[in-house]
Amino acid sequence: MKNFIQNGHIIRVTAPVGGITSGTAIIVGNIFGIAAYTSADGDPVELGTTGVYQLPKATTAVLTVGARVAWDNTAKNINLPGTGRFPVGIATEAAGNGITSVAVRLDGVGTVAA
Repeated sequence: MKNFIQNGHIIRVTAPVGGITSGTAIIVGNIFGIAAYTSADGDPVELGTTGVYQLPKATTAVLTVGARVAWDNTAKNINLPGTGRFPVGIATEAAGNGITSVAVRLDGVGTVAA
């Protein structure tokens, strides 16, 4: 079809001030994604918005398989949903107290802080 642009699993945006490193999670407007490659400040970068990614986790958060999770944009990690956090997906593995990362399936939908 002539009006198709892209499938939406990868979205191209402008890298933030200071640039971004491959594999880093970021929020741009209401888009949450994972940088597909390293990009300098102001250059284009592609963000993965769906799929399963290993992401940093708040060490005190206790997550079960299938638990809804949110991005804490201040601490730059996954945590339980709560005030000021951005819902982004579900945990695909259990991760208890002291664990520093968790596998998350991204929803791929726009997000806004709770």
